[in-house]
Amino acid sequence: MTNKKQSSSTLASLASSVLTDSGSSQIQKTLAGSVLSQTGSSHQIGAEMEGVASAVIQSDKYNDTTKSLLSQSNKKR
Repeated sequence: MTNKKQSSSTLASLASSVLTDSGSSQIQKTLAGSVLSQTGSSHQIGAEMEGVASAVIQSDKYNDTTKSLLSQSNKKR
């Protein structure tokens, strides 16, 4: 089954900014890389990244920029 979910151009732009910002955290850069890998392609987030995304969304320690980088996941997992 082809993944029809793709990161938007707005989200891809944010991800690009995060990756080039020396002040970005490692988790932000990891999530940004995931966003860019899903931009304009049929790639989908892996199970390991879903775990990372889940931890980020459930934690109050991460800021809005970090949470904005959470991308589509495979709902069948």
